[in-house]
Amino acid sequence: MTSKSLFLSAALTALAAIPAQAEGYKVALDGTFAPHAMPSLSGGIEGFNVDLAAAIGEKLGVEMEVIAAQFSGLIPALQAGTYDFLVAPTTVTEERSANLLFSEGFMDTNFAFTVPTGTEAMEGLDAFKGKTIAVNKGSVYEAFLTEKAEEYGWEVVAYGTNTDAVEAVVTGRADANLAGATASAWAAKQNPRIDLSYEYPTGLVWAFPFRKDDVETRNKIDTVLECLKTDGTMAALSEKWFAVTPTEGTTIVTPTPGYGTPGFDGYDETEHEVSCDF
Repeated sequence: MTSKSLFLSAALTALAAIPAQAEGYKVALDGTFAPHAMPSLSGGIEGFNVDLAAAIGEKLGVEMEVIAAQFSGLIPALQAGTYDFLVAPTTVTEERSANLLFSEGFMDTNFAFTVPTGTEAMEGLDAFKGKTIAVNKGSVYEAFLTEKAEEYGWEVVAYGTNTDAVEAVVTGRADANLAGATASAWAAKQNPRIDLSYEYPTGLVWAFPFRKDDVETRNKIDTVLECLKTDGTMAALSEKWFAVTPTEGTTIVTPTPGYGTPGFDGYDETEHEVSCDF
């Protein structure tokens, strides 16, 4: 074998030895969940989670290939090995954690009300007693309001889309709208005729799902999320996409001890220092 052939052989062997993640990650999300991911005017996708994926890649010095697909197909495709992990906002539940490995939460999955601009501050559910509240039909928010309607005496009016429910507030047909906290923040950011109001804590978080056996990647991305929470990146993304400055102690700016989401299967309580040295 010539020296040139030996050199080429050695080079190919070295390349083959480089782990796939050194070249980058292939990740996916729902491209229709504004403001986390949505079509951009340039023909691609944009949003909070798109920027978050890019920030992770930048910290690690690798490429992040972000694929937009229907949410219903994301987890099966992840399990089949199509994606390295998901960057879609995925609520951590007991059922999901039995089959998936989760990072620590990157954001609380709270509910939030929007009200007409200029409405006085509303704190707590009691502030909405007797009010007419518009909501997206068939959503978890409608179920929540309906379940508590007798207790709080509010009238629940359901609409085909949350956009229609927000419009009901704007036109005076409803006193408030209830939706996910980030969707409500985005609506208020886009529409000067409504204000973001009371945020109801659910105790749940959004996190990134991984295959159950991919502990190494989960732990690596978990440490990057901790870095992004402490170096100001997450706060900046919140201000950019939601016009909300996170308060101290909230999940979006507070690292979680260990790896994963406490209280759920797959959580590893191993202590480690928060670091941005990758």
